[in-house]
Amino acid sequence: MGLIVQKYGGSSVADATAIKRVAKRITETKRAGHDVVVVVSAMGDTTDELIDLANEISPMPPAREMDILLTAGERISMSLLAMAIANLGVEAQSFTGQQAGVITDEVHGKARIIDVKASRIRQAVETGHVAIVAGFQGVNPNTNDVTTLGRGGSDTTAVALAAALEADVCEIYTDVDGVFSADPRIVPTARKLDRITYEEMLDMAASGAKVLMLRCVEYARRTGVPIHVRSSFSGREGTLVTDAPIEGEGQMEQPIISGVAHDRSEAKITVVGVPDVPGTAAAIFEVVAGAGVNIDMIVQNVSAARTGLTDISFTLPASDGAKATAALAAVQETLGYESLQYDDTIGKLSLVGAGMRSHPGVSAKLFGALRDAGINIEMITTSEIRVSVVTRADQLDDAVRAVHTAFGLDSTDEEAVVYGGTGR
Repeated sequence: MGLIVQKYGGSSVADATAIKRVAKRITETKRAGHDVVVVVSAMGDTTDELIDLANEISPMPPAREMDILLTAGERISMSLLAMAIANLGVEAQSFTGQQAGVITDEVHGKARIIDVKASRIRQAVETGHVAIVAGFQGVNPNTNDVTTLGRGGSDTTAVALAAALEADVCEIYTDVDGVFSADPRIVPTARKLDRITYEEMLDMAASGAKVLMLRCVEYARRTGVPIHVRSSFSGREGTLVTDAPIEGEGQMEQPIISGVAHDRSEAKITVVGVPDVPGTAAAIFEVVAGAGVNIDMIVQNVSAARTGLTDISFTLPASDGAKATAALAAVQETLGYESLQYDDTIGKLSLVGAGMRSHPGVSAKLFGALRDAGINIEMITTSEIRVSVVTRADQLDDAVRAVHTAFGLDSTDEEAVVYGGTGR
């Protein structure tokens, strides 16, 4: 028997009944002979409710105080879960991120884990307790201030603890039975994947698949922690995320396509009438980078011979749209472009699969499926294992279903079940 780290999302601990159900699963794992460390998110929509409350108090709440406020949600979950486990006859201790030894940098709201000093967690496990850790939070050693890791940070907390404790596996419990070939809320016939590589899962997460957060998968790949994505609402086997070969499994050829991901959270900025001279593109993206904005896709049109001007379009998180446009508008005279266009009604579709690097015709089939569905493509980017396109947001669901079917990903078994309904 080994050490298992389990993480439960907000929908898994949404109310007292859900917490009792999770407590029962944890005690069953403990009584099966395993040591258990648990990471929990805030109950249901608690984090969103706290953010809304803060915004009613102040239009620009201080980042430090927001972190102190938001960590309350996970602290409520961890203590209630410890009570529920104790009520089932198993000893449990709850710990805040700071008590668990999660050390972060100083960036409030988007802190990154730099170390995990899990001596108190080890001590609790060695004395037979189930250790329950509040996810999403840590502490900066220089300021001794509480920090939060950003949305989905509990996934990263769980993987970081699993790495520090050398756990056998990190189980991420959510409201679906695993990683699917598409979002089952859009494609009910989506097929559950038994196994997926870190590389594929990274591209799926970066392309909008919300079952695992990007930073969590990056941390797991770097430290070699296997992740088992499962549902807290059923006893079914989930999806294993790992590059390690499974014992007794033959070396089978990699499937061409793993899945279709989508993302509605991006916007597009077009810089119109840019002088087509060396250094202009660099200047534009230096301004955007200086505003702290990450860029995804970039397209530059061929310049018109008559005017010597071109257009440059790029996508970015819609939440950063105002910052990016303000930064570019402030240097319009210096850069010499004509105007800015901002579009937040786009959607991104990504086809992901490690097998596509050795199979020609994947792009042709993708574009053909979108053509047959009457969907126009506005931007395209490719990598060895991913092809992404930008479409209109109101056509995105139809695009996902068309591509999913075109690549034979529809399941012939029962439809996928979304137990919690919130996606996490």
